Amino acid sequence: MTRTVEFIFDFSAPNGYLAWYPLKDIAARTGATITITPVYLGGMHKLTGNSPPMMRDAGVKGKVAYAMLEFERFVQKHGLTKFRTHPDLPFNSILVQRALMACPPEQRGAMLDCLLPAIWEENIAVGDPHVVGEKLTACGLDAQALLEATQDPQVKQHLSDNTADAVERGAFGIPTFFVGTEMFFGKERLGQIEDMLGPQ
Repeated sequence: MTRTVEFIFDFSAPNGYLAWYPLKDIAARTGATITITPVYLGGMHKLTGNSPPMMRDAGVKGKVAYAMLEFERFVQKHGLTKFRTHPDLPFNSILVQRALMACPPEQRGAMLDCLLPAIWEENIAVGDPHVVGEKLTACGLDAQALLEATQDPQVKQHLSDNTADAVERGAFGIPTFFVGTEMFFGKERLGQIEDMLGPQ
């Protein structure tokens, strides 16, 4: 069986932030490798007819309140108490997603480690190239090259293709994971992923 977990990812999803850290712990325990596939969540929603849960479920009595309860339980369980809801949510993530797309695959984990706290703890302006660039530089990443690449037609097309391919395989939101052809959706499925991977 494959020892690789593919993480379908967009910085704009708070559940992507919450899933990243436990996922890394699972990879360490099981000896699995994580590959990060950048997609554009806005495009995914358009292709699938999906929408952010707080908007989609607003008319369902009790559902949003319960989702927030489960969210807080997850935060407390995994010690992710620095999380702060971004004041601009839902925000446009296209700049940082294109930068992630341009990032060499072996450096994408470092980019998540860099920008996830900046976005979901510090609440930086995600669409501001100067602000994003400062964070990337501070983390030792080539901010100038990554930000310039966000305007590269090939990078734009690759992100679009990734999004369409993820949807074709069944993805409709973030976080989505694949272990081989098996798809898992939601941070609540991390235990199932670990069970599937088994011990080292």
